[in-house]
Amino acid sequence: MSDRTVEQNQLDRVLAEALRLSMLDKVRLMERLAANLETEIAPPKARSILEFEGIAAHLADDEDPQEHLRRLRDEWDDRT
Repeated sequence: MSDRTVEQNQLDRVLAEALRLSMLDKVRLMERLAANLETEIAPPKARSILEFEGIAAHLADDEDPQEHLRRLRDEWDDRT
């Protein structure tokens, strides 16, 4: 059986189940599907440069990058 046939069979089963729902539940299902589609196709939110304040602040100081990583790893080890 081809992938398209399998997909079509799945869609047919889902539709058959949906048709058994009450009118109110059909509307609720459509609302949920629409909301899901909005999140899947919505363009990514534009970011403000201000959201990145403080990120990689260590780059502005004179700390050696290797020393910075060692310190971070030590902090992680202390947590576990």
